[in-house]
Amino acid sequence: MSDALTVSVVIVSRQRPEALRRCLTGVAQLMYHRFEVVVVADPDSCTAMRDLPQAAHARLVACDTANVSAARNVGIESAAGEIVAFIDDISVPEPTWLHYLIAPFARQEVVAAGGFVRGRNGISFRNKAEWVDRTGKTGPIELAGEGSVMFSATADRAIRTVATNMAVRRSVLADIGGFDPVFRTGLGDTDLNLRLADLGHCTAIAPLAQVHRGANDVRRAKGVARDLSDLGESWAVFLRKHCDEARLPDLLRRLKADQRRRALTRMIDGRLEPRDVRRLMESFERGWRAGLARERALMPRLAHPKEAFRPFVWQKLGPPSVLSGRFWSRSRLRAQALAKNGSVTVIRLSPTGLFHKVRFTNDGYWEQTGGMFGKSERTQPLISFWTFGRRVRSEIDRIREVRGLQ
Repeated sequence: MSDALTVSVVIVSRQRPEALRRCLTGVAQLMYHRFEVVVVADPDSCTAMRDLPQAAHARLVACDTANVSAARNVGIESAAGEIVAFIDDISVPEPTWLHYLIAPFARQEVVAAGGFVRGRNGISFRNKAEWVDRTGKTGPIELAGEGSVMFSATADRAIRTVATNMAVRRSVLADIGGFDPVFRTGLGDTDLNLRLADLGHCTAIAPLAQVHRGANDVRRAKGVARDLSDLGESWAVFLRKHCDEARLPDLLRRLKADQRRRALTRMIDGRLEPRDVRRLMESFERGWRAGLARERALMPRLAHPKEAFRPFVWQKLGPPSVLSGRFWSRSRLRAQALAKNGSVTVIRLSPTGLFHKVRFTNDGYWEQTGGMFGKSERTQPLISFWTFGRRVRSEIDRIREVRGLQ
């Protein structure tokens, strides 16, 4: 793949060294010729990266602030590429991620781009093409095909790109001050989307630019938030910034109703007790009040990088490959995967109707498991009858474009 624009991949991490190692291992397999890696992490995580061979070719920047927007700005100031691409530490990119995400920037009018995000099972999409309005409400955008599409801004809506899979021209990011540090945990990317729209900039959506997002460690193993104060604070700050203050009471009622509905659903599922619902709603309102009281600060232009562009060249990658076998062949397939150089996909199938799952292992290869007769894409029939070979070929065809397979 011939890629002309220089790209800085910024990874922000805080107290999640294992997730960061996995993310950086995945980034090292990117099929893009001219990119550098900037890791902004707490000092302990930076130290933990020293024994990872790939980390020696990245720029590690220590940052101990508990503010994801401020940390991303540190990454932007350290980035020397023409384009800055962002991915979270709990995400892993497909090998072709940068190729598809950066392609729309060949058109000068494109200032930002976003891709699709797969969720915990590695199959279903968590984020696709969406718009967002000034109240933070989102809605789907229907795309025809898998090619990238460019969108112009409108007066009341922006194109939503999520911070774990987005890219922006560095010059524009620096001019507008990057991410607003007032958003310490969430909504900073949505705020950036609206600010870019206010300036009339164009955003592209690239469906084949895909990353896989894992489970967030601020949630319990059951997938239930412990506290909603940060969320309440972010919403208060966001709505004060982008909406008429007269609308805030109605919007607060809408947000509280949404959060209460989610909490009650989890209570019915047995994941929360009644007292937990009350506690969560109290924490949301406490955060809302804190957000209303926060001072808005000026956003100065971000500084130029102090170091020159540093291409990420870890090792020469071999062509992407696929290994397949029966469910009980895990040890053999793992040994074969570790012996290869480059992006490797292992497909292990059992003689069942189990749904498929995909994950990027700590060993640095993709692993897809499930039943030979079960669903991979969730739109497929519950049970389909295949031979082993036909099923493997079907799954290879499903991932061919994003995994860079020939």
